[in-house]
Amino acid sequence: MTAVQGTTAHIATEDGTVDAWLTHPADGAPHPAVLFYMDAFGLRPGLLAMADRLAESGYTVLVPNVFYRHGPAPVTELPEFIDPRARPEIFRRIAPIMQELTPERAMRDADAYLRWLAGHPAVAGGPVAVTGYCMGAVLSLRTAGTYPDRVAAAAGFHGAGLASDAPDSPHLLADRITAELYFAHADQDPSMPEEQIERLEQALTAAGVRHRCEVYAGARHGYTQADTAAYDKEADERHWAALLDLLSRAF
Repeated sequence: MTAVQGTTAHIATEDGTVDAWLTHPADGAPHPAVLFYMDAFGLRPGLLAMADRLAESGYTVLVPNVFYRHGPAPVTELPEFIDPRARPEIFRRIAPIMQELTPERAMRDADAYLRWLAGHPAVAGGPVAVTGYCMGAVLSLRTAGTYPDRVAAAAGFHGAGLASDAPDSPHLLADRITAELYFAHADQDPSMPEEQIERLEQALTAAGVRHRCEVYAGARHGYTQADTAAYDKEADERHWAALLDLLSRAF
């Protein structure tokens, strides 16, 4: 592991300015880029620590506040630890914000993130990798399908609704994806039921996408997030091993 340097970044989009966390090895050299999509709770100390850990492995990591249209992070007040009692009220506030982040808006923003990374001195040339958590897993899959020439690898962890019946479900982009994918589901996650897991697997296989989809037994939605009651250390470490393995093949 290496020392990292983190700073707040600002990225211009068609709809405003995104506040983001940029972290990378503190050696002054360019490194492969990873676009890191937040979960619904957004940018906060625990999530930024995850980005820093990824940077320690030799990557330049960008974590945008995808809810920037509603202000800088945090867009809603969060407790230091998110337990089951706190979740309903938090989601009451966050749900309308999530609904306003349409696929069209999200992918317009993704173009801005990717262009910004391509021009940053801390980023090595070539395609980037993408990873995402919870709603960020959906954004990861969409980005891989929308910008196939700019994404070398994409991962998603405890994603919700990745292969729904909706006409704009992200799995329908499978035939456009050229990146290698890794998606890890939680078997105790009602937001990604077995039928959707199977539908995603079938879509990726039919499209010839290089991929691996796994189900983490005993894990719940949010198993990577150490500041929530859903955290599962064993599943989290499994996620790190799988993510770093994917990135090692991409770059």
